[in-house]
Parts: sequence; structure tokens; C-alpha cells
Amino acid sequence: MITLQGKGVSAGIARGRLLFIKRKSLAVEKRPVDDAAKEIERFNAARQEAAGQLDALSKTMVDKIGEENALLFEIHRMMLEDTDYTDPIVEIIKTEKVCAEYAVNTAGSRLAQDFADMDDEYMKARSIDVYDVTKRVIDILTGEGQTIGRDSEPVILAADDFTPSETAQLDRSRVLALVSRQGAANSHTAIFARTMGIPAIIGFGAFLTGDLSGKDAILDGETGLLYVKAEPEIIRELEAKQKRQREEKEALEKLRGKPTHTKNGKPVKLYANIGSVNDADAALAGDAEGVGLFRSEFLYLGRDDYPDEETQYESYRKALEKMGGRQVIIRTLDIGADKQADYFNLPQEENPALGMRAIRICLTRPDLFRTQLRAIYRASVHGNAAIMFPMINSVDELRQAKAAAAEAREELAAKGIPFKEIPIGIMVETPASAVISDLLAREADFFSIGTNDLTQYTLAVDRQNDSIAAFCDVHHEAILRLIRQTCDNAHKAGIWCGICGSLGADLLLTKAFVEMGIDELSVEPSRILKLRSVIAEC
Repeated sequence: MITLQGKGVSAGIARGRLLFIKRKSLAVEKRPVDDAAKEIERFNAARQEAAGQLDALSKTMVDKIGEENALLFEIHRMMLEDTDYTDPIVEIIKTEKVCAEYAVNTAGSRLAQDFADMDDEYMKARSIDVYDVTKRVIDILTGEGQTIGRDSEPVILAADDFTPSETAQLDRSRVLALVSRQGAANSHTAIFARTMGIPAIIGFGAFLTGDLSGKDAILDGETGLLYVKAEPEIIRELEAKQKRQREEKEALEKLRGKPTHTKNGKPVKLYANIGSVNDADAALAGDAEGVGLFRSEFLYLGRDDYPDEETQYESYRKALEKMGGRQVIIRTLDIGADKQADYFNLPQEENPALGMRAIRICLTRPDLFRTQLRAIYRASVHGNAAIMFPMINSVDELRQAKAAAAEAREELAAKGIPFKEIPIGIMVETPASAVISDLLAREADFFSIGTNDLTQYTLAVDRQNDSIAAFCDVHHEAILRLIRQTCDNAHKAGIWCGICGSLGADLLLTKAFVEMGIDELSVEPSRILKLRSVIAEC
């Protein structure tokens, strides 16, 4: 038996034959050309064809991986129009008089390596996106390509790494799991695997060798362990674990449609975090009682320009109608930091997480802000809406944001456009807002604690930097004290307090949150039934 330890990025147990993907090298012949202009035309034609493929992929993958995830392929398409990507390719063709595919490979590989060499783990993970785009263009230029996961029997696929477009297009009936030598937990490939329910383990390094191909294996995507030619005892243990997981899932289904409350009858609202209109379907499938975080920035990403009021209104309207009267809390624009859109022309910053982002952009671009607020208020007549402002740090910021909302209402009223007065809350995401939560509670209708940012700002630990992950203690007493303080201050002011960050789904903290008096937990839809079960025992 061979035991390999990797990093589990998508939970689940799978057993089957290992199949290593034999990739064709991106290395292409350095073929000289006489007509550089003609090669540039070839490159541009391939670029346009690739853009068309990505547009189609973005549309067809929505149902499979969700609208927010499918936007990645729009971002890939935008890369094909980015001069940082295209200019070096054209320059190589002109100066070296070489074929387009060689120039694309050379320039694309350099850019991918530039990302791979960055210190920031999030930016490192973008290296595979550059590789993905580059491979697509080269395949078009050379007339070659590769389809994976079409073996005659279901297999565990193994490779150096998987590109996002490869993962999204996998035939789920033929792929039991994914294992790779490289990869990142926050890569789009890992996100897609989780969304599609494919067990996945990354980071095996050189220990995952090609000579294991064809051998029987079993893996646990939760622990990151892969067993090749496993002992019967290991197989029995994992298959028993798999059976327990199935039985637990069946038991949880019995809680569907039931109210969420503790042993002594205290109700707790279980809401869903969603990133797009289509994700509302997942919220309903997960039995969410509402939407606690509707990430509106999906409307701004993967575009060449700002979405207009009508586009935003239609999205909010559809989400509200889909949720059928359940509350939908729409977070206003949260661009910046790790979510960038070129047309915003945000400044290059030493530390974007501490820079121009979220409410700071909205307050400094009032026309942009009011456009979104008008769209939300217009949509409010179609359901049970609420507004939530991100990254509020002071009473003055909250008052400015509320004033912008009032202006939006006045503009609609002046035109005779109907709207509803809806609750206005804030995300508590920094130690500053938690410490003055008693003051903020006088101005807000509700609090929702964003524990992801609250954790990184409290501990001074970049949550996207895997190299310092050991220093990111999400159960740190300082974080729990800030949550408790925020909840207490909310209740003293007569407003409710929820959690919409990752800790909301942390079952080790559920009892503590219930004891603190947290009124609402907003989590990924797939976690709702399990949380309902745990809360019932508190």
C-alpha cells in the first residue's frame, strides 16, 4: 500500500482506477516567418475565436457551476483584450519574425510565471488562469486540443494541475475525483470541484508519479489522504465513513421545511450566501429561510463597463421573485482588494485590502452608488428586500451611505417610480466597527458580522496567504469577544445581529454563537440542513 498526503480542497470519498492525464506540451516549434503582419492576423483571428469559445463557455456553464463562477470565463475573455497580455505577443512576432503560436507560448509562459512568482497566494493562483487562456489560443493556432475524462469507466483523474476550463467541462459521470501535484486551495479549479461535488486533493508534489496510473486507489477529500493499492482495512474504514455520510444526509433531509430553533425554542434564522440570481435556486434547494448575503459585485465583474440601472434592477427583481417572499439582503458594491474590474481604474496599491474598496468606492463615486441604490429600491416592490453596506468603519460613513439611499428614494419619488421603505443594515468587518457597535446600532436596522475580514484585520493575517495560514486562528478569543460585543450592543439597541462569514458554518462554534444570542447565520446553501440539526441540539 502507498499512502500519500495532500491538501483536501473538496470533501468526499472516491474509489477507482487512477488515470494520469498525458498532456501535450505547450512547447511549440520556433518557426521563422517572412510575413510578420500575416502572423499577427493569425494571432488576432485565433484570439477572436478563443473569445467566442469563452463567451459560449460562460453561458453554458452557469447551471453547472453557478453564475458567479461562470464569470471566470468572461474574465478569461477580457484577458485576450488586455494589452498586458497581447502586446508582448505582437512584439515577439514583429521583432523575432516567428510564428504566432511560438510568440503566444513564450509571452504567455512568461506572464504565467510572473504570477507564480508573486508572494500573494491569491495572485499566485491566477497563474493557472493565464496558462488556461494561453493553451486555448495555441490549440486554435495549431488545430490541436485535448478532452479529458472520457475514459470507458469512471476514474480518479491525476495531473500536474487542472485548468479551470478543464474542470468545468468534466463529465461528472466519468470522473470520480481529482488529484494533482500542484494547485491552490483558493484556485478556481478547487472552487469548481467543490461546486460540482467532485472530491479533490491537491499538492502531492513529486510523490504523485505517473507510474501509479492504472492502479486502484481510494481517497478522502476531507483529510487529503490518497491510498494506492489500499489495505482491505483502509477500504473498509473509508467505505464505512462514506456510508455514514450517506445516512447522515438522509437524516438531514427529514429536517427540510422545518423551523430552526434551539432546544428551548429560541428561533435562529438560517439564511444563504449567494453570488448571483441563479444561486437563488441553490438557496431554495438548500432550504434557506432567506438570503443573508447577496453579493452584488457579480454584476460588475467580467464586464468592460459599469452595469446600468436597468441591468441591476432586473437581477435584483429576479432574485427577489425567486425567493418568494423570503428576505433577500443585498450587499452594495464590494469591489476592491481581491475583486478587481479594470474599468474602475482603481489605483495601484501597496496593500489593496487596506485601500480603496467597498463603501469607500461608493462614497467617493456617488453617481455609481446612487445608480445601484435606485435599482435596489425599484426591485424592492417585488419581494422582501434589505440593503447592507460593507466595510463601515464609522458612524459618519454610515450616515453618508444612508443619505445616499435617501437621495435615491427622492429621485425615484420625483419620477413617480414605486419603491418600498426597506431595512438598512451594515456588515461589521473590522475591529473598529465592532468596538463602536453600540454607536452604529443606533443608526442601523441590523448587523451582519463578516467574519472573514474581521478575522484578518483583527489578527493582521492575510487570509489568502497560505504561507502564514498557521497564524490564522479563526477561533481566537479576540475574534469571539468582538462578535459577542457586537451582538450584545445590537440587542441593547433593539436590532438583530447575524453572521455571514465563514465562521457562521463552523460547527465547532455554533453552540457558542447560540449562547451569545446570534439571531441569524448566513452560510453556503449546502450547510443549512446540517446547521439546523446542530442548532436543534443547543
